[in-house]
Amino acid sequence: MRPLFKMGSVILLPLIMSGCVAASETFEPDHGFDVVSADAGRRLGKQTVWVQDQAQAAAANERVRNLLAAKYIGADAAVQVALLSNKTLQADYAEVGLSVAELWQEGLAVNPRLSLSYSGIGVGRTIEGLIAANIIRMMTRERRLDVAEVRVLQAQLRVVDATLALAARTREAWIEAVAGWETVAYLNRAKVAADAAAELASELGRTGAMPKVEQAREQAFYAELTGRTAEARLAAQLAKEKLYRVMGVWGKNLDFEVPNALPGLPGTLKGFKAIEAEALRNRVDLQVARLELEALARSYGLTRATRYVSDLELAAGVEVEREVEEREDGSEAARNVVSASVEVGLEIPIFDSGQARLRKAEFQYLKAANQLAAKAVDIRSQARAAYKAYRGRSEIARHYRSRVVPLRTTIEKEALLTYNGMITSTFDLLADTRAKLDAILLSLNAKREFHLADAARTAAVYGGGEDAPEAAGGAEMASASGDD
Repeated sequence: MRPLFKMGSVILLPLIMSGCVAASETFEPDHGFDVVSADAGRRLGKQTVWVQDQAQAAAANERVRNLLAAKYIGADAAVQVALLSNKTLQADYAEVGLSVAELWQEGLAVNPRLSLSYSGIGVGRTIEGLIAANIIRMMTRERRLDVAEVRVLQAQLRVVDATLALAARTREAWIEAVAGWETVAYLNRAKVAADAAAELASELGRTGAMPKVEQAREQAFYAELTGRTAEARLAAQLAKEKLYRVMGVWGKNLDFEVPNALPGLPGTLKGFKAIEAEALRNRVDLQVARLELEALARSYGLTRATRYVSDLELAAGVEVEREVEEREDGSEAARNVVSASVEVGLEIPIFDSGQARLRKAEFQYLKAANQLAAKAVDIRSQARAAYKAYRGRSEIARHYRSRVVPLRTTIEKEALLTYNGMITSTFDLLADTRAKLDAILLSLNAKREFHLADAARTAAVYGGGEDAPEAAGGAEMASASGDD
C-alpha cells in the first residue's frame, strides 16, 4: 500500500498546485455593463440597453414604437431611439462582455497537462504517466488579473464613448434633417409668390403692358426657384435617410416626421470660464488613454517578473515497470515495480535573457505616455475651438436674423411701392426679391450652423465627438452672398 500512497500523492501534487487558486465566480454576461449604463445615463440622461435575448429585444422594440408614435420626433427622442435600435452600438456593447470574459479566464486555475507513455515488448513492459502544471502562470496570476481588470475598465469607457458618439451623430443628423425641411418650406412659400408674379407677367404680356424680356425675367426667376426647391427637397430627403441610418430604424418605424423648423436662437449663451479643464475632466477618450498607460505599466511589471524565466513547468507522475525474476527452481516470477518521478522543465535564458522584451515594454509605455500627452493637447484645442465656433455661430446667426433679413425685407417693400408707382423697373424689383430670398436662406443656414456648433461643443467637452469643428458653412455663405 505504501507505493500506492506515494503514487497518489505525487500525481496530485500538480493538481493541488494548479488548484490552489480558487475559481472565479460564475460568469455573468451582464457583468460590467451596469457601469456603462450608469455612466452613459449620467452624461446623456438617456437609457441604454444591451439586448441579449428575445425578451429584451421585444421590450426595446416596444419602447421604440412608443417613442415613434408621436407626430413629430424631437432630438431627444431620436437619440433615445438610436440608443435602443442601433445595431452597431449593440455590437460595441459586446466588447464589454469579451473583456469581462477575458478577466474571468485569467482568474481560472491553470489546466494541468496529462501525458501517458507505454513501452516494452513481451514481459518487459513499462507504463509511465505524468501530470504537469505551468508554475509561472500560477505565480503571475495576480499581475495578469491586474492587467485584465484595467482592460475591462478600458472596454467600458470605450463603449461609453461609442454611446456618446452615436448620440452626437444622431443629434447632428436630426438638425440637418430639420434644417433641410425648413429650407424646403420657405422655398415653397417663395415659389408660390414667384408663380403668382410669373402669371401676372404673362397676363400683362398678353395685353401689351409688359415687354417680353420682362416676362422672361419673371418666368426665369420662377424656373430657377423651382430648381432650387427640388435641390433642397432632395437634400432634406437624404438628410432624413441619414437620420434613419444612425437611429437604426427600418420598415414601419420609418413613418415619423421631424419638425419643419429648428428651434430659435437661445436668449443667452452658455458660458465656460474653464472649458479646457472641463474637457480634460470629462472626456472619455482621455480616460481610456490614461487606462492604457496604466495597463502598460502593469504589463511592464509582468514582463520584469518573467524576464529570465518565462516558462517553468512542474511535472509529477509514476512509472510502473513489469520485472520478471527467475527463481532457484527455474520458474519465473513477475512483479510490478512502481516508482514516482518529478520533473521540472524551464527555458534556459542563454541567448534571450529577456532584455529585448523588457526594452520593448519600455518603448510601448513611452509611446503611450506621449500619445496621452498629445491627446490632452488636442482636447484642449478642440474644446477652445468648439466654444469659439459656438459663440461665433451665434453672433453670425443673430446678425442675419436681426440685421440682414429686416433690411432686405424693407428694401423689397419699398421697391414694391415704387414699382406700383412706376418708379422702379421690374428688373430692379426682381433683383431685390432675389436678394431677400438669399438673405433668408443665409439666415436659415446660419441658424443650422449654430445648432450644429452647439452639439459639437457638448461633444468636445464630454466626449463622443469628432475633431474641432471647421467653418463648414463659410464657403456656402460666401458663394450664396456672391450671387447678389
